[in-house]
Amino acid sequence: MEVELARQQWQDGNRRLEDARSDAGRYRRLVGGAELVVDALRQRVGQTFTLEELAAAYVGADDWVRELLEEADPEGTPPHEPGTVADAAFHAYARGAVDYRP
Repeated sequence: MEVELARQQWQDGNRRLEDARSDAGRYRRLVGGAELVVDALRQRVGQTFTLEELAAAYVGADDWVRELLEEADPEGTPPHEPGTVADAAFHAYARGAVDYRP
């Protein structure tokens, strides 16, 4: 996936997460999910990575993020907004890329 397109999607997801601040329950679920995804990215991508490597990990993330969220709460309702959770998590994790530029 092209890095700039991925970064735009990640920024949009982060914006959606931030827009949820007015709904405390929704915001808490989104942030909790994003934290799970960031932890998974540490394992999948590692501590030293480029934006291109992170964008490559983004391909197919919808599936593994949904599974991760389901496994985190197997008795709960279906995951809330897995796309927003994934995008916001990738946005946060991108800041650690060796070639990150705001």
